[in-house]
Amino acid sequence: MTTTLSRPRRYRYDWALFADWCTAADLPPLPASPSTLAQFLAEHPAGASTQRARVTAINWHHNHAGLPAPGRSDTIRDLLDANRAVRLRQASELIWQQIPQLPTGGWPQGLFGRRDAALLLIAAAGVPLQQITGLQRRHLICDGETLVVDTGRYRYRLDPTTGDPKLTPADVYRRWAQVLAFTDRHPSTRTLAAHLTRGHLPDITDDQSRDGRDGLVFTSIDRWGYLPLPPQPLTAGSIAAIVRQHLTGTAPSHALPPRRPRPAPAAADLAPPPEPPPLSDEYYDRGTAARRDALTALADVGDVLDDVEARADALLEQTLAMIENW
Repeated sequence: MTTTLSRPRRYRYDWALFADWCTAADLPPLPASPSTLAQFLAEHPAGASTQRARVTAINWHHNHAGLPAPGRSDTIRDLLDANRAVRLRQASELIWQQIPQLPTGGWPQGLFGRRDAALLLIAAAGVPLQQITGLQRRHLICDGETLVVDTGRYRYRLDPTTGDPKLTPADVYRRWAQVLAFTDRHPSTRTLAAHLTRGHLPDITDDQSRDGRDGLVFTSIDRWGYLPLPPQPLTAGSIAAIVRQHLTGTAPSHALPPRRPRPAPAAADLAPPPEPPPLSDEYYDRGTAARRDALTALADVGDVLDDVEARADALLEQTLAMIENW
């Protein structure tokens, strides 16, 4: 528990007010949930600066105790910044008009479409761009049709906004998680392209999407659909550019450039096939005569070899006799 001596004086009154209210409401002040903090702020109306000071004091005590700060939740941020909530709501409406139009199949359109849909989804929830760049797979959890983004310091809950089961936040992310899981098992761009061309990737469960393999959620992709090795995170500027392009209708189509046809070889460059050598009528007669002459010339080879063998035996006997008489 935080001591009075180590606590900044400016936080003492706000923390005491919050702790007394929690005691009266039979709620724990440490740790406090975002809903508890939201209820406290609602029952103690004040100006924006006063409410921010209260949230700062409560966050400080949680941080000092090594606990997640409830004031960093998206709900509390919206309560403290009404203009931000309006901007996010307007951007979210525009983004949800774009997500259904993004392709999930084809190459490389399906690859970019799946990634950008998940990227737009999380950006629409108000997750800061700097946090999106460093998101790891362990930070995203599918809870039924809801997607939860939990970085440890911040927690965002993305609930369904449409009745279409294919457009729930969890399903939009799962389509990109399929790509990540597939490339884990098959790190081949050709294989990935073949599956996306057919418009299908193996289904995965929520457990398979985080089967112990961690890593970046959003990486850069070149125009040919190649993911860098090792993966490189999208910068905040790149994420902002992608979101802006989709909201303004200027996103690229990501079609592969046409291949240049190979020029056909010129007729003059083609060498004529070789002509077979002419065969005379005496070809077979000469061959038969040559084999007959060879048989005649080698007729006494057997006698010559027998004579050589006899001489070798005689020399061997003489050598042995000389050794015995030495």
